[in-house]
Amino acid sequence: MSSDGIRPLHVLIFGAALRQGSLNDRLAGLAQRTVEGRGASVDRGTMAEFDCPSYDGDVESLGTIPEPAKEFCRRLKAADALMIASPEYNASMPGVLKNLIDWTSRVRPQPFNGKQCFLLSASPSMAGGNRGLWSLRIPLEHLGARVYPDMFSLAQAHEAFGEDERLANDLLQKRFDDNIGCFLDLVEAALRYPGLKKQWVEFLGEKPNAATDRTEVNETEAA
Repeated sequence: MSSDGIRPLHVLIFGAALRQGSLNDRLAGLAQRTVEGRGASVDRGTMAEFDCPSYDGDVESLGTIPEPAKEFCRRLKAADALMIASPEYNASMPGVLKNLIDWTSRVRPQPFNGKQCFLLSASPSMAGGNRGLWSLRIPLEHLGARVYPDMFSLAQAHEAFGEDERLANDLLQKRFDDNIGCFLDLVEAALRYPGLKKQWVEFLGEKPNAATDRTEVNETEAA
């Protein structure tokens, strides 16, 4: 709790590559330093913690959700915002991340609904993994996440980090910090001033349909 009685923001951050010490895991670590430098608390996760068996409707029909998906949902619900550093695999997001999103989409109330999200990527390529982030936005926004318009993609990431694990290019580091700072300001405003939030509703027909519903609006949000 801060001196003015307002609790600090709490942000869930993870890299979406299973490989330990990946470029995106390092970028997630850099994001953690920036977020904590702004006075927020961080829940640092890993893709290995959230790695689920492939989505199976037969398994779900038995009322079973994999424990890693349950853990992710619990930590996502506890966070004010989510930051994902995701690699690009064949111009798309990693399958392991999409699988986690698919399992999470079956949970009610929908934990992505209304959650502020910031997307990052790192790649040795000149594109910096940006195409993967565009594919990632689609299911997140479909599930009601408020994905920040600006994304950060680190090109030639294998050469971008200095010995202190900050970006070797000072101007790029400042841009990184400023982008995250603006995102946190938005999260703060949405949290402290709920009148600014817009209720997100998905229209799938005149009547609820358990087989197709993807979101559930909380009663407090609907009031």
